[in-house]
Amino acid sequence: MSAAEPIVDRASARPHRRVSPRFFWSELTLLFGRRRNWAGMAVLAAVPLIIAISVKLSSPSSGGGGEDGPNFFAGITSNGLFVALAALTVELPLFLPLAVSAIAGDAVAGEANQGTLRGLLAVPVERTRLLAVKYAGIVVFAFACTLLVAVVGAGAGLILFGGGPMLLLSGVQVGFADGLGRLLLVCAYLAVCLSTLGAIGLFVSTLTEQPIGATIATVILSLTSQILGVIPQLDWLHPYLPTHYWTGFGDLLRSPIATESVAPGLWLSLAYIVVFLAAAWARFAGRDVTS
Repeated sequence: MSAAEPIVDRASARPHRRVSPRFFWSELTLLFGRRRNWAGMAVLAAVPLIIAISVKLSSPSSGGGGEDGPNFFAGITSNGLFVALAALTVELPLFLPLAVSAIAGDAVAGEANQGTLRGLLAVPVERTRLLAVKYAGIVVFAFACTLLVAVVGAGAGLILFGGGPMLLLSGVQVGFADGLGRLLLVCAYLAVCLSTLGAIGLFVSTLTEQPIGATIATVILSLTSQILGVIPQLDWLHPYLPTHYWTGFGDLLRSPIATESVAPGLWLSLAYIVVFLAAAWARFAGRDVTS
């Protein structure tokens, strides 16, 4: 028997491990089971309630929805779905990015900080699979946060102001079902945009063992991108900023649906996701895990 034969026998005897969703479900349970995440989601849900109650008490004819995005406050009293759109607009610059950044920054750095990362890799869990599951959890959380704001806003708005036809930004009036479908499209688009920030945060999380530091760094990157996006002298840079097309969801509220901002926004998001996931893998695959 040659020296190589026992190695071949051991390799052939190793059972083939099927890909199980157990690790992914465990990650989702961890994300949605933490009290701090519930507290953050409660803050997100409180904003549309505050908007709906404030408008009901004051019944303003107009309101501030942000200079870079469409103004939905004026339409709240005519259709409760506008509460959801107004809340998404208000929370998009800071609250939603902060929620996603907290999850992304904690993805790898949090495991390392708690000393559980080494145990996860000893199960064994392949590093590529670990990153894939962590990012999938971030994406699910981004969708959940966006839908939470929309559902609470739409529910409160319909209760206080009712439903009915929706007047789109292009001046065309559509039925309630069509308006609800447009709101879901907006949620999907914004969740993809936030998933871009999640990919950036996951990469930052592989660079440190301090989840708070990774979270702060990701939030600062988001805010810096938004600040650069309002400087006219840097208009050549604006189309490449990760947050540039976030407010382009107004295209989905026109008839017919426009693609001037949504299409490049999706392509830019995809590019950022691919680049930063690849960077996270390159960093994490060769990293010495000591905790």
